[in-house]
Amino acid sequence: MKKLIILVCVAVLFSACKKDKDNTAAESDTMNDFETALKEYHEETLKMYPLNATSAGDDRYNDQFPNVLTDDFRQKEKTFYTDYKNKMMGFKDEELSETELLSKQILIWECDINLERLEFREDYTPINQMWTPQLSMGQYASGSSAQPFKTVEDYKNWIKRLDGYLNWMATAEERMAEGIKAGNVLPKSLIQKVLPQLEAMTNPNIDEHLFYTPIKNFPDNFTDAEKEELIILYKNYINDRIIPAYASLYQFMSTDYLAAGRATSGIASIPHGEAYYNHQIKLYTTTEMTADEIHQLGLKEVSRILSEMEKVKNEVGYNGTLVSFFDYVRNNKELMPFKSAQEVIDNFNKIHETMQPQLDKLFDMKPKTPFEVRQTEAFRAASASAEYNPGSLDGTRPGIFYVPIVDATKYNVFSDESLFLHEAIPGHHYQISLQQENQDLPDFRKTLWYSAYGEGWALYSESLGKELGLYTNPYQYFGMLSAEMHRAIRLVVDTGLHSKGWTREQAIQYSLENEAESEDGITSEIERYMANPGQALSYKVGQLKIRELRAKAEAELGDKFNIGKFHNQVLESGCLPLELLEKKIDKWISTVKTDNVS
Repeated sequence: MKKLIILVCVAVLFSACKKDKDNTAAESDTMNDFETALKEYHEETLKMYPLNATSAGDDRYNDQFPNVLTDDFRQKEKTFYTDYKNKMMGFKDEELSETELLSKQILIWECDINLERLEFREDYTPINQMWTPQLSMGQYASGSSAQPFKTVEDYKNWIKRLDGYLNWMATAEERMAEGIKAGNVLPKSLIQKVLPQLEAMTNPNIDEHLFYTPIKNFPDNFTDAEKEELIILYKNYINDRIIPAYASLYQFMSTDYLAAGRATSGIASIPHGEAYYNHQIKLYTTTEMTADEIHQLGLKEVSRILSEMEKVKNEVGYNGTLVSFFDYVRNNKELMPFKSAQEVIDNFNKIHETMQPQLDKLFDMKPKTPFEVRQTEAFRAASASAEYNPGSLDGTRPGIFYVPIVDATKYNVFSDESLFLHEAIPGHHYQISLQQENQDLPDFRKTLWYSAYGEGWALYSESLGKELGLYTNPYQYFGMLSAEMHRAIRLVVDTGLHSKGWTREQAIQYSLENEAESEDGITSEIERYMANPGQALSYKVGQLKIRELRAKAEAELGDKFNIGKFHNQVLESGCLPLELLEKKIDKWISTVKTDNVS
């Protein structure tokens, strides 16, 4: 009997061990399958969107430019996102780790938002003055952006890529002609801003042509024979292909398309415009907020910031109205101290030096990717905003803060500190570089971008100025308030334009009455919102959510709150939809409370 009991026990133990082993093997298979799916998704997106690969420093597709405007490409996208959503839904939440579950949730969100995008005819308006390929390709052509020009093969890859780009340009003209018939066209004011950009590329003087720039900057190791071959190749290509393509597009847009340009400013006036704007709100805020909710939030924030501005106006002893103070700040020659573009750049570098000692107090994590401040290229400076271009994933290309300087003698310095915090450090450079450098993230998340998170973080970074030793000058603090006001105004004017029937002129006037930007700058901004509805909403919505989460953590954790650890939590997982970020911070707060850890 005892022997029988022992045998039964052994059998039970063997069965349990076998079951545990089978479960472990199944979990391992699930993990491997999931990791494989994420890798395949990432690889396929690089092939489908090769410019993104180039921007990330992946050189495998530097000769490619897909024609994303064709019906075949749109169907390819639809199949791709449908297939990957189904793959993700096939993985059970309980079989995934916490990090894997977050990746699943993010990828499903990506698939859903792209499938929703494909329901609209964005291809009818493939070109605008602010965001579209004729501008990014101009940056690449200059040789100072992500497209490499280090080898002879690099130079030839660029020509092959241009073949695809010129096909895209021809299709863009066809799609815009279709857009005229469908009543889906750009506003006239935006078309007029595109025309000079196109006309500049029709310059018959090849030596002065932007696309000839790489020839002027050969690497030292090129032989004379290689140089001569490339000189002939580029001159012929620019003369025979580039100039005629731009001339054709310019002719079409300056005649038929301009004549058909709409007088309305908001997207609601095109077919399905209201539904498209709702999609854009979701895309850029990663929330379910309505246009009216955002509009009211904007009005509330504008009122709050105006009261803070009044305090600064009184502090500096200005006795006029706040509106006249805006003009005073805009035109104050003491705030325009520079004579050259280099002096503007030097001032930003000085701001970085000032704040450097304080960064350790607020941040445990700092990026390894190098950083530079550069002047925006002349060909796009007139209609460009200050911007950050990420470094490459391997760290060989630095993150670059581009500053448009049309006339250094008229460059107003009052907002430079907040601008640096936003576009550079600890704003976009910290957030994007740390995301790219994080080896624990799957590859597709290293280059992921959600505007509400990324721009929200950058705007939140502006509020850290005093903690970083800046804003000691009241005008610089006013600059921060002005920058925050600028983003609050965006909530009002973007929704005003696209859901409440505001005109371009109404939006410009509202901005002039509530912020200290120049009229030219405000006009450029309003036209930016007209070109990409909803994008401008992301900054304030994201900032307010991060502020809310910090206040919540400070209140609930008390003495246990650590600002560096909080910033780690916000930054370590890279870009997230705001709902997922909030869940992450809530869990961290709970863990710190329960486990007595920071």
